[in-house]
Amino acid sequence: MNLVERDLKIIWHPYTQMKTAQPPVPIVRGEGAILFDEDGKKYIDAVSSWWVNIHGHAHPYIAKKVSEQLTKLEHVIFAGFTHPAAVELGERLLAILPANQQKVFYSDNGSTAVEVAIKMCLQYWNNQGQSRTKMLAFKNAYHGDTFGAMAVSGRSAFTAAFDSLLFEVEFIDLPTQENIEDLKSQVSNLKSLLACFIFEPLVQGSGGMLMYEAQYLNELIAHCRKESVLTIDDEVFTGFGRTGKPFAADHITEQPDIMCFSKGLTGGTMALGLTTCTQQIFDVFLSDDKLKTLFHGHSFTANPVACAAALASLDLFLDPATAENIERIKNSHAKFAERIKNHPKIKAVRQTGTIVAMEWETGDNTSYFSSLRDRLYNYFLKAGIILRPLGNIIYILPPYCITDADLNYIYSKIEQALEEI
Repeated sequence: MNLVERDLKIIWHPYTQMKTAQPPVPIVRGEGAILFDEDGKKYIDAVSSWWVNIHGHAHPYIAKKVSEQLTKLEHVIFAGFTHPAAVELGERLLAILPANQQKVFYSDNGSTAVEVAIKMCLQYWNNQGQSRTKMLAFKNAYHGDTFGAMAVSGRSAFTAAFDSLLFEVEFIDLPTQENIEDLKSQVSNLKSLLACFIFEPLVQGSGGMLMYEAQYLNELIAHCRKESVLTIDDEVFTGFGRTGKPFAADHITEQPDIMCFSKGLTGGTMALGLTTCTQQIFDVFLSDDKLKTLFHGHSFTANPVACAAALASLDLFLDPATAENIERIKNSHAKFAERIKNHPKIKAVRQTGTIVAMEWETGDNTSYFSSLRDRLYNYFLKAGIILRPLGNIIYILPPYCITDADLNYIYSKIEQALEEI
């Protein structure tokens, strides 16, 4: 049996209806922005393998640092113990985050980074004898697939089977000039009930690459602070350069109380989650009463190998060449967006940093499950491009090492698809 046949006998894939899905593409090797299947066919990874890869596949520098760590220490329990890679990563990350971020809590992935943040907020109030259990989040949000993260995500077909089990969340519109005062009023009316406000900064990824202005997010955070409502900045997707700056929080002046990271944290090498918070939040858990402890942890918390990968990725991220590549991709996307924005099949083009999204005109049929989604996906796959449309929305989110030639090829195939599909 070949790899695909072996896979289909035993594997259950994520977000996949296994009865109707096409067989998976058997990838055996990666280099830069390119993936290779077992027959040697090349695919441009235009979505960074679910948004995690920022420096390219099988990066030799990250591989070297991971290999070195494996010969020193592969893992150690992180309750009552520590190790150099975890401490150094925390130190270096806090140095480039907003100044109010003072403490680091490690976990396993983006969903768990959000779970930690939610539990911090709920227990922050509980430790002070206050019952605040309601959450505030944006409509169409996505924060992960574990139960807490799913609860603060928008209700959809993906959550339908679990809706009755999810805790209560107040969902509000994305902030605009027209509605910002109304949103502030909603916060004021709910403030005594709210444990926190959680948001995806500037870009709602899974919601369709929906984008909004930093100015109004800034106002909303400032108002939350005025009303003593904690704020969680979910940078799992937007962190590490995706929005054109190191973090989406760098676009605003009002800083969140808690920040969540994963995906690009290790350069896409392996799973690692990280949640940072202010000293004020941390101090509420300091007590002679052990019941005020944050009771959360994972077997692989602060795994040394994952931390080594993150440190290597951080080295590359802080290299001036990466900032130049981010600017190059951003400018290239902007030119492409300008070129196609008036095409009759394009309803809207949105861009923030290295993210560009095109919404196809489909009338009222914009469902994630529309047939257009599958036709687009297969069209580009046949052309050797991995694009994963969100319903009628195509987006490009490449590793920063992608070449201009590969970007232009992607653009040309999208323009070709506009004429042929």
